[in-house]
Amino acid sequence: MKVISRCDESPAGTAARATVTSRKFGFVAVTIMLAALVSVHSAFAARRHHAAAAAADASEENAASASNAALGAYSEACVLEPTTGTVIFESPNAHAPWPTASLAKMMLMLIVAEKIHDGSLKLTDNVTTSAKAAEMGGSQVYLKEGETFSLDDMMKAVVVHSANDASVAVAEYIAGSTDAFVVMMNQQAAAIGMKDSHYYSVHGLPPAKGQQADVASAYDQAILARELLKYPDVIRWSSIDTAPFRAGTFILRNTNHLVRTYPGCDGLKTGFYDKAGFNVVATAKRNDLRLIAVVLGSQHKLTNFKEASEMLSQGFLNYEIEQVAKKGAPITQSVALTDADTASIKPIWGGDAGVFVKRGGANNGIKVDYNLPPSVAAPVKAGQQIGTANVTAEGKSVATIALLAPSDVAKSSSMTKRLLSIF
Repeated sequence: MKVISRCDESPAGTAARATVTSRKFGFVAVTIMLAALVSVHSAFAARRHHAAAAAADASEENAASASNAALGAYSEACVLEPTTGTVIFESPNAHAPWPTASLAKMMLMLIVAEKIHDGSLKLTDNVTTSAKAAEMGGSQVYLKEGETFSLDDMMKAVVVHSANDASVAVAEYIAGSTDAFVVMMNQQAAAIGMKDSHYYSVHGLPPAKGQQADVASAYDQAILARELLKYPDVIRWSSIDTAPFRAGTFILRNTNHLVRTYPGCDGLKTGFYDKAGFNVVATAKRNDLRLIAVVLGSQHKLTNFKEASEMLSQGFLNYEIEQVAKKGAPITQSVALTDADTASIKPIWGGDAGVFVKRGGANNGIKVDYNLPPSVAAPVKAGQQIGTANVTAEGKSVATIALLAPSDVAKSSSMTKRLLSIF
């Protein structure tokens, strides 16, 4: 598998970025890329493409007739393992800003998902359509001024159908205006490290005269997708194939064909207009491994999906998660108990732990070190943290996982009390 050095980036790209390793107790499926992943694989090595030139103004169907041979299959691309943020493939210009088209809605999705998570928004909130929202063109669900839907229904329209009118309605509901919401979008982009991105709209429509296009690099879209995967509502929306809207009088159909055609695909978003080309951010999960593929600037939507599916397939073919621990399973070591009728307990893993490795790698240098006290005094509560386990690979720390008491342990009664209880 080809891992392209970031020193080959275009001038519009950014400086190299270190792989981010997630470290926290109980982190599910904690993984890391090993040094062996820098080996070259011909399947990705062959996937080098010339940057696509901007196509002439055309509808989505007309754009399908553009010459793929002349323009290349895509402008830029990136494949990322989301738990660690490890990039397993990127095109030479994967850090160059590119028009997002409707991928801009992914940032709206993130802001909404975070606010649902922190309780400041509820899926049942009623969102009312403004005159501005009702006037939006492009992909839409034909909202009428004053029409009200739940936030959940509006977000289905945004994520599944890429509805511009619903995007404006939701943005106005949250921030009071689309301009104020765009400020939030750019603040959030900066907070999660999207250095090659800038938003000017909440929907990603082509800029009008005097306006600027929303832009983000393939790498930035991948790390945005990584953030989105933290929130179950996002996958619930983005995995929908079709859904009724407006009491079933309008059917939402997912613009991401891969949720229907690629096994394990459950998101995330597509975007298109003539100068942006066909853009897709796709994610799929097989067994314990999830991957994100970003393909920007294809001149045919079928080419776009084909490239993304092939990149995902190559990732699943050549990499895997090697499980180290299973949440709730006992570890191999015991801890002595004091002031208890039981002599010892075996702590259990507080979370799953795995290592992201290249298939067929020789043992990969995985090691587990337990940090446990010599003894624990009763009483002990089930789920009480007893110690930690540090998982390393090739000498590098992968994760620290909490080790928990498997059950309650009562404090032993004193000898005097036990003697008195006899009489």
